[in-house]
Amino acid sequence: MKILMLNPPFHRRYSRQSRSPCVTKGGTFYYPYFLAYATGVLESEFDVKLIDAVAKDWTREKTVEFAKEFAPELVVVDTSTPSIKNDLEVAGEIKNALPDTHINLVGTHPTALPEETLQGSNGVDSVCRGEYELTLLDLAKTLDAGDTLMGVDGLSFKLDEEVINNRERELLKDLDELPFVSKVYKRHLDVGDYFYASLRYPQVTILTARGCPYNCSFCNAPFKNSYRARSVGNVIEELKYIKKELPGVREVMFEDETFPANQKRTVELCDLMLKEGIKLKWSCNVRVDTKPETLKNMKKAGCRLLCVGFESPTQTALDGVGKKTTKEKQVDFMKNARSTGLLVNGCFILGLPNDTKDSIRETINFAKKLNPDTAQFYPLMVYPGTASYAWAKEKGYLETEDYSKWIDSEGKHSTALNLPEIGSRELVKMCDDARREFYLRPGFIFYKIIQSLKNPEEGLRTLKSARTFIKNIKLS
Repeated sequence: MKILMLNPPFHRRYSRQSRSPCVTKGGTFYYPYFLAYATGVLESEFDVKLIDAVAKDWTREKTVEFAKEFAPELVVVDTSTPSIKNDLEVAGEIKNALPDTHINLVGTHPTALPEETLQGSNGVDSVCRGEYELTLLDLAKTLDAGDTLMGVDGLSFKLDEEVINNRERELLKDLDELPFVSKVYKRHLDVGDYFYASLRYPQVTILTARGCPYNCSFCNAPFKNSYRARSVGNVIEELKYIKKELPGVREVMFEDETFPANQKRTVELCDLMLKEGIKLKWSCNVRVDTKPETLKNMKKAGCRLLCVGFESPTQTALDGVGKKTTKEKQVDFMKNARSTGLLVNGCFILGLPNDTKDSIRETINFAKKLNPDTAQFYPLMVYPGTASYAWAKEKGYLETEDYSKWIDSEGKHSTALNLPEIGSRELVKMCDDARREFYLRPGFIFYKIIQSLKNPEEGLRTLKSARTFIKNIKLS
């Protein structure tokens, strides 16, 4: 049985895997890493091809032509909320070309809205809800055997125009059973196609854990409140594989929702990296409550940069999204990271519940005061399935539920959020203004020049990131 795993064509360098899917203004382009993990699981029993049509810059026509030539019995299409209309159309075109092929959609959008997704196109036969590796494996086996889909946990499908939602699938208990996603990258993708503006190029993205013990209301990341980690030994083996088999890679991104969620495990992993002589630079996502001792261990083990969601210094805004932090903790964290020698990519959200124009100005000023190495400013994005989406809908703050309008004509961030005091367009403009204010400060430019002179590698990374970013600064 042949299976096509597809990141379908859309805007050039559109990242479905991002927590806020879009074409980023800094040039970052994500690996389709969840699709890649599923590919690795399916390859154990089937003939599978993973095609990233966005990375290849393929048109719909070329994508459909490839599907016809490969002639798979199952096509799995990755999707996201802003791209769902496009992705349903691509699925429909493949179905027209291969009417006997089963078309399945995966991702956070069909997880949140399985009925709406299935009813949105006659070309889609089923969708996976939640963690989908084993659901797809069961689906493939069922299709191969010609059995009923009723027994596939985690699957929703159409039967005589009715949507059937099978029972939920239990989450994977042992993540060590998953294949190394870096092996899938090597077989199917070109690591040179992917770029993370804050990281040294080229990089690879892997997960050492899934889920998060926190539950920020805006976050559309899957598996929240279900933290599960790989064994430290299993992670070490993958790092050894990357070093040996992907020698050009200059940095690893641990894309766990919160890498030091279990700080005891983090220290154990860092100690084992040192003991095993792992010489790879790496970066990760952290929260501001990461202990100074943990940060020191991470730095010793090769950590270079921390991606941190500060969001806002205003307590009412933080409480409005269940962030469970304070301005004081944010300030202390920056002091600790800086004293440890770790770089910080700070993320800030404008338009949080209880935000006003004055509190947004406070957020922008606070970002400049914290002065992380890089900063991102986003409007609050409210995705189906999140508490923030339910809040916005209840309050009547959603400007539109035409998901294609949640990004602009180039695929860059827009927002559907219309707050009483701040309209959607003004909110996006505030983010653009904040980005320009932050990066065009004379003090920041001087800091980057000195950093580049002291560390030429950081200088090269900054120059590469700036090529795309400066264009967007000028357009702001």
